[in-house]
Amino acid sequence: MRLTNCDSDWIQAHNADLHSVVLYLHGGGLLSCGLNTHRRLASRISQSADASVLSVNYRLMPTHAIDDAVGDGVDGYQWLLARGYSPTQIVIAGDSAGAYLAFMVALALADLALPRPAGLVALSPLTDLDPTSKLQQAASAQCPVLPGSALLALTALAERVERRARGVSGLPLSPVDADLRGLPPVLLQTGSRDLLYPDSRLMFDRLVEAGVPAALEVWDGQFHVFQLAADLVPEARRAIARVAEFIRWTTTGRRSDSDGGDVDATREIA
Repeated sequence: MRLTNCDSDWIQAHNADLHSVVLYLHGGGLLSCGLNTHRRLASRISQSADASVLSVNYRLMPTHAIDDAVGDGVDGYQWLLARGYSPTQIVIAGDSAGAYLAFMVALALADLALPRPAGLVALSPLTDLDPTSKLQQAASAQCPVLPGSALLALTALAERVERRARGVSGLPLSPVDADLRGLPPVLLQTGSRDLLYPDSRLMFDRLVEAGVPAALEVWDGQFHVFQLAADLVPEARRAIARVAEFIRWTTTGRRSDSDGGDVDATREIA
């Protein structure tokens, strides 16, 4: 399916109804991955949440600036509105750098005076483009998936692309430094061995300060975007079930009997 400047996938599990839809933004450091790498995860979310999913193949660095990717996410949101979905039926979700985009798309919608979505889901989110605090954490070397060197490379690339695209030095705005007031409810999931765990913690604190309803789940022993390994990791399947619960609650008000947390995750709610 073609949006204005990029392709997208429309995923609808056989049991999906018309009450909920997820705008999904894949991870990959803003310069890799795409529809193929994340189709299985998007399909699992559709199946578990009884929701359709629009997965956006946004434009990537270094050819395009981060603002272009944000614009593609906004286009996806407007595509859903044009097809009759109410904002109260839409949840914006993403993993890693895709979660960075999920926050930035929601902030862009507010700047454009577009109605806010029902909720936001951030899986192992990148919320601060500055890697300094993350690399200073003692646990930064424990993540088996995402090395610290990747963060340094991403930061350097983002600075170069920003300089080329906008003629300014420094990094683009990070969600943790934005005005978060008025955002919809947010679910953050991370693993205790995730290199980006500090980003989830910091974002949760900033959301609380801004008065945004938020829940932070820290899954014991899990790694960066462990939800992608749902075929092999039982905790990943349970985490996706928690995401589905959040989607149902924010879009329909329905909760299930499973809404009691999980023994493998610590949960904070504000």
